[in-house]
Amino acid sequence: MKGLGVDAVDVARFSRVLERTPALRAKVFTSDELATVAERNDDAPGLAARFAVREATMKALGVGLGAFDLHDVSIQRQPSGQPQLKVVGRAAQLASQRGISAWHVSITHTETVAVAVVAAS
Repeated sequence: MKGLGVDAVDVARFSRVLERTPALRAKVFTSDELATVAERNDDAPGLAARFAVREATMKALGVGLGAFDLHDVSIQRQPSGQPQLKVVGRAAQLASQRGISAWHVSITHTETVAVAVVAAS
């Protein structure tokens, strides 16, 4: 393993941020991610989990906010429902420089908290 990152996001706080700044959705999340959660009654828990993935990926890479564009990291859902981490752009360049060739991700959320774990190998 070359890196491990964990992040937790308070769903209510994240929901308030989305309400105050609606443009944040398009700034942070890919159109595929937004489509994935669009049909939910409350998309905040799913989006909070996807935001946690970005933070956990930064930690797995050993970098901070601003090291790559937030759209460089996203979650794609496999037909089985399993999340798959997609890493492109500057995030992929950083991974390559660190010899990272595989990613493992786990995400979960309740009504109150969203958590992501990202392992880089």
